[in-house]
Amino acid sequence: MYAVIETGGKQYRVQEGDTVFVEKIQGNENDKVVFDKVLLVSNDGDIKVGKPHVEGGEVEGTILEQGKAKKIIVFKYKAKKDYRRKQGHRQPYTKVKIEKING
Repeated sequence: MYAVIETGGKQYRVQEGDTVFVEKIQGNENDKVVFDKVLLVSNDGDIKVGKPHVEGGEVEGTILEQGKAKKIIVFKYKAKKDYRRKQGHRQPYTKVKIEKING
């Protein structure tokens, strides 16, 4: 059994027991979280596709960690114009363990 969920502007294919890194969502560690934007649910060959979301479809999970990804360097320059900008960025994420798929 698997599902396709939408969160943070991205889509994820998840199964029960999976651990996924999603865009930061509000909550503390060990909090329960419910994803209600379920686009597709597959249960042993029986596929339900939403228009755009599956009615009654929910994916339940537990927040394992709130963190930040590795730093990336954003460097802009224009050749021969003495223009240089260096900036770092660390994208926040939420690590979620998928517990149950309803739908």
